[in-house]
Amino acid sequence: MSPARIISREEYLLLAKVAEEAERYEDLVMQIKGLTQTYGALTIEERNLLSVAYKNMTNALRSSWRIVDSLERLESSHPTGRTQHQLALTRQQRNKIEGELTDVCKDVIRLLDDRLLPTVTAGEETVFYYKMKGDYYRYLAEFAHQQERGHFSDLSLAAYKFAYKQALASLEPTHPTRLGLALNFAVYYHDVRKSPERACHLGKHAFDEAVACLDHDDDSSLQAMRDSMMILQLLRDDLVIWSGEMQRGIECPNK
Repeated sequence: MSPARIISREEYLLLAKVAEEAERYEDLVMQIKGLTQTYGALTIEERNLLSVAYKNMTNALRSSWRIVDSLERLESSHPTGRTQHQLALTRQQRNKIEGELTDVCKDVIRLLDDRLLPTVTAGEETVFYYKMKGDYYRYLAEFAHQQERGHFSDLSLAAYKFAYKQALASLEPTHPTRLGLALNFAVYYHDVRKSPERACHLGKHAFDEAVACLDHDDDSSLQAMRDSMMILQLLRDDLVIWSGEMQRGIECPNK
């Protein structure tokens, strides 16, 4: 029997792109995993595909979890005639989604720790992967039970801090990866640490630095500049919301 033919890097990439077009994100992850197991470190295009796959998988599950969790809370506090058995079924569905989401988050963290971070190069690649690690620990902290929430929150914070330190040292303030990290790190402080003050401080600092550099940043590609402008818009929108929350907190301290 002849040995199995090794799939080329180009073939893995083609299959990954086909999976993305077909929105078969589990297949996309499988192709990128095969690629990194065979060829090691990923190119920018390959790692972006991996990020897209995990982002879409978790976004769908996080959305489903929020809906079922809200439904369970509403029915528990305002009974609508449902029996305890029906509420238990709703809770069972939430637990099922939690299990699936936990598996996906831990899968990407395991891939980062086992295969991608050990061979990472200093600079943008390091920031990109540690940002991912912070993101998926943040997702775990969002829905984890009380005894695990603090643990995942601390792991997320450590990854974000390391990524941000690297970003400040190696990337321009307008770099999309640095801005994306600042946005997600600020969201972490708001959503996980429940601190709109710290979220605003971090987000405004990143926003102001980037805006100050826009007129002088002539080396960025058009696509990178578009990505940066989109992230700055998201960051500005969040800053408006968080500042409003802080103001209402000042005006209504008992709420």
